[in-house]
Amino acid sequence: MPAKTFSQVTLWQKAHALVLATYRFSAGFPREETFGLRAQLRSSMVSMPANFAEGFRKRGRADKLRMYNIAQGSLEESRYYFMLAKDLGYGDSQLLLEQVDEVGRMLDAYMNTIGSDAPAQRER
Repeated sequence: MPAKTFSQVTLWQKAHALVLATYRFSAGFPREETFGLRAQLRSSMVSMPANFAEGFRKRGRADKLRMYNIAQGSLEESRYYFMLAKDLGYGDSQLLLEQVDEVGRMLDAYMNTIGSDAPAQRER
């Protein structure tokens, strides 16, 4: 039976769990990053499931795919911030990056079920 709400979709559930993990991870950033990397990372990560939720409610295929593509962009932005945080010595983000990969693959697959004009699998 198809999901009736975005929160019933496993992809969204995993993305939401990743947001919660992101908040826990970034809580340990230095104080000077309060309005810098911490805020950027949290914002981009929250944007992913939020845009998925918005797209879920859109009626047209093109509108759905547009919102899901924005979610992909937010996920990739988050990927970079996790890499940067690791390089700056703010913590080991490897497990979070693996979750980003998983959510990204799920989002790609979800988009591919909606339409053939969905973006191809991203390169890793």
